Amino acid sequence: MGPGASGDGVRTETAPHIALDSRVGLHAYDISVVVIYFVFVIAVGIWSSIRASRGTIGGYFLAGRSMSWWPIGASLMSSNVGSGLFIGLAGTGAAGGLAVGGFEWNATWLLLALGWVFVPVYIAAGVVTMPQYLKKRFGGQRIQVYMSVLSLILYIFTKISGSCWW
Repeated sequence: MGPGASGDGVRTETAPHIALDSRVGLHAYDISVVVIYFVFVIAVGIWSSIRASRGTIGGYFLAGRSMSWWPIGASLMSSNVGSGLFIGLAGTGAAGGLAVGGFEWNATWLLLALGWVFVPVYIAAGVVTMPQYLKKRFGGQRIQVYMSVLSLILYIFTKISGSCWW
């Protein structure tokens, strides 16, 4: 008789041995990496808030027009990266193949095209945000508030649904 076989010739499977006390814990270097990260992020935030003039919309959203291109690009990239990118797209790519990668590459070209269309309009109108443009274009405060609230609600629900789905 081989392993896993009983006396009557029926195979019985045994569960692999699992240690009862196999907890994963944080070590001192794990905690130090997290602390260093938060200290760095808070320091950059404080330095940026002191350096930039936030008294105007342009000063707040555009850092007083004194920032170079690389922190702006890094900020745009990092605000788009999250669990949906690393876990969700990897799982979708494993299940569906290269079509997901094609979607992401095409989204890059579409965003560049939208930038070429809308940035000149924003510059000509002298505005920084979409709600600000809508207020200037159509007048009144209601359209600006409606667009801001709608954008926040849609952003929250798309992020939550994406995180729950994946």
